[in-house]
Amino acid sequence: MLGLHDFWIILAYLLCIGSTLLCVVYGLVNWNRGGEGVQPEKILRWEKEEEELTE
Repeated sequence: MLGLHDFWIILAYLLCIGSTLLCVVYGLVNWNRGGEGVQPEKILRWEKEEEELTE
């Protein structure tokens, strides 16, 4: 049928399904969590300082 004659094949299928479910749950939990990225104000300040240094 699906090649499920061996324990290791069944284990590989189960681990693939399990890891997929784990990744989906992790993604759903962390979907809208704010990151520690660079804030727009910091970018604008950095660009202003950069322009002042080049002049």
